[in-house]
Amino acid sequence: MRPADICRELLETIEVSEGRRKRRVRDTTADSIGLQLKRTLLAEIVSADPSADDFEGWLLERCLAEGPSDGPVRAIAITIWEEWQLTQASGDFRQWLAQGAPSEDRESSSGNGVVR
Repeated sequence: MRPADICRELLETIEVSEGRRKRRVRDTTADSIGLQLKRTLLAEIVSADPSADDFEGWLLERCLAEGPSDGPVRAIAITIWEEWQLTQASGDFRQWLAQGAPSEDRESSSGNGVVR
């Protein structure tokens, strides 16, 4: 399994997060920025298609390319690395991703629209 395959599936999970974010009653600007950073980095991984053996190094190089202000990208890279590790360790998580990350948040538009 290649990291790009997992990252392609992780891109689908952002749809769920985005729907949840839009229904929150608080200001979600920071959430939107974080999701956009994650979306961008995942798309870069899919495009670059690093091997599993090179993935951690690829993420590090990508962070270093940001220069001194790499904090936000580094934080997102760490979450992506952890999700990659989880897919290697958990068949359930891998199966959930392969099924398109099904979620009640994605499928349901009923209720009061407030997510806490």
